[in-house]
Amino acid sequence: MVSVYDVLEKARKTGKVEKGTNEVTKAIERGTAKLVVYAADVNPKEVVQHLPILCKEKNVPCSEVEKREKLGIAVGLGVPCASAVIIRAGDAEKDLESFIKSLNK
Repeated sequence: MVSVYDVLEKARKTGKVEKGTNEVTKAIERGTAKLVVYAADVNPKEVVQHLPILCKEKNVPCSEVEKREKLGIAVGLGVPCASAVIIRAGDAEKDLESFIKSLNK
């Protein structure tokens, strides 16, 4: 199975990935989000706690990862990242579909 980090990295290089909770929220509300990823170790949790609820309302796949640091690396930042969203998958399209199917199991 392909990891969410691999999908994010590939999409970042060949598609479009937005970083940060504000950008993620806007993408969900605009209907452009393909996959939302947020970190479990965000403090305070209120920063990202609305994302899974919003994703469910808008029928957008959503995944939680353990560490902000690993999420930051996957999206090409040199600092921790609370959340990210794939807008265009690029070459990661098949991997993204596979990952989303694994979420629904």
